[in-house]
Amino acid sequence: MKAYLLAPWREAYVRQVFKMKECIFCEAIKLSDDRQALILFRGKNNFIVLNKYPYTPGHLMIAPYRHLARLEEVPSEITNEMMDLLKMSLRILRQTYRPQGFNVGLNLGQCAGAGVVYHYHLHVIPRWSGDANFMPLVAQTKVVIEDLETTFNRLYKFFQQEATKKKS
Repeated sequence: MKAYLLAPWREAYVRQVFKMKECIFCEAIKLSDDRQALILFRGKNNFIVLNKYPYTPGHLMIAPYRHLARLEEVPSEITNEMMDLLKMSLRILRQTYRPQGFNVGLNLGQCAGAGVVYHYHLHVIPRWSGDANFMPLVAQTKVVIEDLETTFNRLYKFFQQEATKKKS
């Protein structure tokens, strides 16, 4: 028996991304206001940004500053830092949200589910038992219990504390 997981609330986002002429990650790093860009942390080679259409509260992404699509061609210094930022993100998300688990992954290529095909990025999604419900299936509505501003305010201070530690 085949099962299908439907996510109709993502359609508007996917349509918007495919119509965009500019890369959402490249546009975000150009903004001087991290709050407006939803950037939680800026590393040397990568940055951490909230997902504007989260699956759960705390859903963030780690992306390189460089506009790169093919992970296998990326220099180690960029991928090594990405893994360090992943570990930092997991620590902070565990501390602030107390999730029961995480989905961490890359969608490389359009057929693999990448909404932004030419700028690879790593998703970090906190998970709890029962965080998926029937609402998207019966009402085409996604229920997220926290707005982006609240999520940003909740996480930003912890990422900035990490930035301060790295500078000292």
